[in-house]
Amino acid sequence: MSSPAKKRKRNGADSSPQKTRSIESFFKGPAATPVKQPEPDVAEQTLSDEALARKLQAEWDQEENSQSSTVGSARPMIAEPDAIATPEGTAAPSTIHATSAPPVTLKKNTLSLQSSSGTEDLVSLAVPFDQNPQVFDASKHATELQSHWANEGGDASYALLTRAFILANSTTSRIKIVDTLVNFLRVLIEGDPSSLLPAVWLATNSISPPYDELELGLGGSSISKALKKIYGLDNQGLKTLYDKHGDAGDVAFEAKKRQSFTLMKPKPLKIKGVFQSLLKIANSKGSGSQETKQRIVEKLLQDTRGAEESRYIVRTLVQNLRIGAVKTTMLIALSRAFLYSKPAGAEFSLRPHGELARLKKDELSDVYNDAEEIVKASYARHPDYNDLVPCLLEIGVTEELLVRCGLVLHIPLRPMLGSITRDLSDMLTKLQGRDFSCEYKYDGQRAQVHCDDQGKVSIFSRHLELMTEKYPDLVSLVPQIRGENVSSFILEGEVVAVDRETGDLQPFQVLTNRAKKNVELGDITVSVCLFAFDLMYLNGEPLLDRPFRERRELLRSLFIEIPNKFTWVKSLDATSADSESVLEFFKSATDVKCEGIMVKILDNATNTVQQTEESVKDTDKPVLAEPVNSKNGVKPAREKPTRRKALLSTYEPDKRLESWLKVKKDYSTSSDTLDLIPVAGWHGNGRKAKWWSPILLAVRNPESGALEAVTKCMSGFTDKFYQANKDKYAEGSPNVISRPAYVEYYGEPDVWFEPQEVWEMAFADITLSPTYTAAIGLVSDERGLSLRFPRFLKVREDKSIDEATSSDYLALLWRKQGEKAQVDAENAPSGQNELGWQEE
Repeated sequence: MSSPAKKRKRNGADSSPQKTRSIESFFKGPAATPVKQPEPDVAEQTLSDEALARKLQAEWDQEENSQSSTVGSARPMIAEPDAIATPEGTAAPSTIHATSAPPVTLKKNTLSLQSSSGTEDLVSLAVPFDQNPQVFDASKHATELQSHWANEGGDASYALLTRAFILANSTTSRIKIVDTLVNFLRVLIEGDPSSLLPAVWLATNSISPPYDELELGLGGSSISKALKKIYGLDNQGLKTLYDKHGDAGDVAFEAKKRQSFTLMKPKPLKIKGVFQSLLKIANSKGSGSQETKQRIVEKLLQDTRGAEESRYIVRTLVQNLRIGAVKTTMLIALSRAFLYSKPAGAEFSLRPHGELARLKKDELSDVYNDAEEIVKASYARHPDYNDLVPCLLEIGVTEELLVRCGLVLHIPLRPMLGSITRDLSDMLTKLQGRDFSCEYKYDGQRAQVHCDDQGKVSIFSRHLELMTEKYPDLVSLVPQIRGENVSSFILEGEVVAVDRETGDLQPFQVLTNRAKKNVELGDITVSVCLFAFDLMYLNGEPLLDRPFRERRELLRSLFIEIPNKFTWVKSLDATSADSESVLEFFKSATDVKCEGIMVKILDNATNTVQQTEESVKDTDKPVLAEPVNSKNGVKPAREKPTRRKALLSTYEPDKRLESWLKVKKDYSTSSDTLDLIPVAGWHGNGRKAKWWSPILLAVRNPESGALEAVTKCMSGFTDKFYQANKDKYAEGSPNVISRPAYVEYYGEPDVWFEPQEVWEMAFADITLSPTYTAAIGLVSDERGLSLRFPRFLKVREDKSIDEATSSDYLALLWRKQGEKAQVDAENAPSGQNELGWQEE
């Protein structure tokens, strides 16, 4: 969901807040005759509970002074302590004099202020979720919390989720973040299983799967109006807080801290209640929906207990939790949580907790990895927590999960991805001795087409977004391309814009001109062709475990080609010995405006030689005695085992493997590029003083979700770009934020950017660095990786930050760079040293 923070409209002059009730109508019963009151001014409409109560008291005092005859009569009063603090932090009058009213009347008609301090759920906020799961006692905490929740309705409190958020946000350690989520999920599994699914959705910053995405539809003005109304902020106060913190959640945190009293005691928020409120916001449509959404937002803020709950409610509303957890982290946490805990009455078995606690680090890692593979594989085939979580609660982490929550029509599976190679020679080296297929890599949009036996068609993007409405012409083709023996299928291909008359390929920019919704066949001006390349499901049977050669044969034999509308990707089957023909095929692909080629393994490896070359670490195999050299009795050096897995030709959803390789025309041995995320900047010097220069860029950590700084860049920018970038990241704008916990960098930039775009960068080489954190732990425990001579090339408008270069890939490039340097050194002419200088 898009973040409303990016579309914030501050202090809108056209806002129309609801009118407040008059004093008489507020206190008199329904039978009383209404007295017409003057319209309240705007200032009264945005008063906090405490300020409004004080204003009412002042009016009553003035009324009493002007009507001496009413001395001794019963009238409403405010009961409060001798000294309290106002939201602005100034001391309030020590006493509001009201001695004329008898005690009994005071007790009957008192407007009472509730202290907002001490309302936090201290029981939930004390649970040590950040402990090692091997020692964390989930059963003990679940029992204590159940007793605590029983006094408040019985369901798990939102404060418990807030506690997990606080601990996750307080560390950059991926291990700690995962442990925190694991223990939190365990407490819910054992204490309130019904709250587990809503908690997973809230912790993953979403409320629905991507293919059926629900939009909250909240603008920044909705959040602003709610903050002003509930916490008594005025326009200037709100602007001051936002300029200082740059994060809507932090603004709510500070505003809640300043709120001393409320007219009503907060009703404890529940995890299920917050989730249901978000669903109501998303499902509110039509006339009056904005008012409905506004009331729900205000009620959520009103019922928060403590500043931290306010912070995370608002961050949830703007869809930016900032806890350093991503999809992969949640899947890992779920898989581990169900190794330790199960709900009451569940029939699946667990290993004794003491047994897991006694496992060594490597043994525990193997147990974790097995569970994670099952959960990740299930989610990759069926990416919907609404189905995954109930299955886990019923059967736990077992192989049956892949059947119960597996491939289903009209629910997209996550696509398999290809690894990048430096050039054709690198590709041929990787696939030496294997049969493979080279395919044109078209410049279009990847599409996954589903069709059931009733003829219903769904089309999904590579990001799992439903785009059936965008391509009604492809939907209308399905009855024509489906052969007689095909009842249902899932196929994958590339949608490419083509010339209506000649069928010539058009660039991707032409395809972007098509509307995305409500496209009518008669209104289509951009013709497309679907180039199919894989078949993953046929007639009710998944084909993921079949070799690529077999899947491709079924695709081409059972479906009907329609020129310039539906056809197969152009391909060439070859081996590493066919270098000349592969080179010619690559050139032909680039000549027709393709991006390059995709290379795919055709069959699974079966011969012994191949298994030896691509050995897999297997701890179950016995270790053979090593031979001893007969001359000196010394054992020969043992070849270092490799973790490289055998290349399979199966379809592996959501995995980037070397079974599929990309060779693009802009890749070369001497010039790699990376897709990096701009995260911060410094004030420039000299001619660049009015712009941001240099700019800090980062790679993404696919496991933790953190952004790891990799380099500063001040090369490749034009003055026009500098100015546009300065305008975009102007100080005080929503695109400039306070220091984010999810960006890992030791320095202090002048400004932090909201991560939202990807830049393509060229560079000379990759070096170890004590300053930058990119890939730290992957190549060195103390140092990360950095780039020498980075240069900006262009903004990658076709990529989201989730598709930016990963730290894993950066580490891979660094290793390849070292390998190449070693080969060059070995091939250097004799008499030269490593730097090529002639030795004396």
